[in-house]
Amino acid sequence: MTCFINVDSDLLSYNSPTSTSPHTTPFARVSALQQVLTTRFLEHKKLASPGSISSQNTGHANRLAYQAPPPPPDPTIITFTPNPVYTTGRRDLPPSNTCPPDPKNLSLPPALEPIRSLLTPSGSNAPRAEYHPTLRGGQTTFHGPGQMVAYTILDLKRLGLTPRCHIRVLENSVIDLLKQYGVNGFVTADPGVWVTDPAAGNSAPKKITAVGVHLRRNISSFGIGLNVTEEPMWYFRQIVACGLEGKEVTSLEGVGVEGVGVDEVASGFVERFVSRINEDFACGQSALGERIDEVYPVREKDLLSFL
Repeated sequence: MTCFINVDSDLLSYNSPTSTSPHTTPFARVSALQQVLTTRFLEHKKLASPGSISSQNTGHANRLAYQAPPPPPDPTIITFTPNPVYTTGRRDLPPSNTCPPDPKNLSLPPALEPIRSLLTPSGSNAPRAEYHPTLRGGQTTFHGPGQMVAYTILDLKRLGLTPRCHIRVLENSVIDLLKQYGVNGFVTADPGVWVTDPAAGNSAPKKITAVGVHLRRNISSFGIGLNVTEEPMWYFRQIVACGLEGKEVTSLEGVGVEGVGVDEVASGFVERFVSRINEDFACGQSALGERIDEVYPVREKDLLSFL
């Protein structure tokens, strides 16, 4: 049986003294948790690989010393809403590196230089937003209040996913979720999930969800950012989101879906993501992946106590 861990937004933001609101989480905290989880996956993969000491079982001495590797970590999804933060992917990394930036001496990529004043403190005033370079795919985007962010830490091979399939599952899970609210989501030649505003007639597509992932030895990290309310729109207007000049961003609220909370959207996304994996990759005669039989939520502190 494969279980699926959901570190959800309420549980992750629990008792977070550095959050800017009761329902947000510092991005650095989520990044650190994600790093711990991906490291655990990679260490297990190393132990279970044919060349590792623990996987060798030849000769009497080795048989006595042999210990089977522990069971693989459960696939995990972190759903959260961060404090306002601009992040860059591999295509927009700053000149220095991906180390945590110094707020007073930021090394910014060209895409963020025009808004340096928003990212640096001014006198006693804190920055309007944080900045964090990352190793995900893609370019510059914004995450913050009014948005549901979901990071998936998975062994793609165990679930029968290729890198391309992983992206498709993320996109299709969002599209499935949007249908629940009467919104037609779709993909285009540009990354992410897009919608049109029914009230605007034949308007140009607007991006409602950003998608960007990182893979190492088929272990995934990062994921999606789905705009739920109009709160993030001011921040998006300060940049060229994802490097897509002339393309606009919207939200569920922006296309007429009101009164929906981020927590509801997070729960719905997890449900549809698991359903997509089970239906598309874990069922039928040609299925290659393991079925996910259970989803259970955990607090960050409880999850780390198992690691």
